[in-house]
Amino acid sequence: MQTKLTLRLEDQLIEQAKSYAAQAGKSVSQIVAEYFKLITTQNIKTNTPSTPITQSLRGLLRESKLDEKDYKKYLEGKHL
Repeated sequence: MQTKLTLRLEDQLIEQAKSYAAQAGKSVSQIVAEYFKLITTQNIKTNTPSTPITQSLRGLLRESKLDEKDYKKYLEGKHL
């Protein structure tokens, strides 16, 4: 069963959504429905419990001084 939903959004955002939907060949309603399905599916996946090994590693590097640059440097050295 489909039910009507009213959203209050800025005019500019509505126009952008309509433009995006037209380029995708869909209606704004279809875009919104797909988005809702996506976020509800992702919530289910992210709420699944981690394995014990993953849980033990979580936060392990939080106190380290490593950052994204260090990781990129490591990858360059490894693959180049």
